[in-house]
Amino acid sequence: MVLWRREGFAEDEWAFLADDAPAPEGEAIVISLKRWLAERETLASRNAPVGVAVEAGADAQAHLPELAGRPLLALAFAKFADGRAFSYARLLRDRYGFKGELRAIGDVLIDEIPLMLRCGFDAFDVTNASTLKALEAHYLPGSPLHYQPSSRGDEAPAGVRPWRTISAGR
Repeated sequence: MVLWRREGFAEDEWAFLADDAPAPEGEAIVISLKRWLAERETLASRNAPVGVAVEAGADAQAHLPELAGRPLLALAFAKFADGRAFSYARLLRDRYGFKGELRAIGDVLIDEIPLMLRCGFDAFDVTNASTLKALEAHYLPGSPLHYQPSSRGDEAPAGVRPWRTISAGR
């Protein structure tokens, strides 16, 4: 997988571990939600950071408040039509105050990246060949103007959006 951030391609300092793999000492690791729930006391006491990979589902949503304290959450996009990870991202950033790295993994497509950025994602594990090609060419689709605020918090406040005040006076 290739890691991409808004600034461009980057080295991945996190190792994704299988559920039965031993956790290497001193390395930042990402484990499944299942493993986190089974071993959270031991893993939380490690000297190195522990992130959690989250697959969409009822178990995942129920544990979002607890996961908001992790330094990295990797939300999985299993297929194009499953948008639950978008909702999880907004909940984590806006309701639960998640401040760590929010990473999209799985079926990450170029057309979805601008929306993922608005939901609060800041890193993307990209495996799709056409998405990689577009990112290498510095192509990122999307509109510069939005009616709804994003979870990033770096947009203009609602009162100073000139494209909204035009129709508001009618």
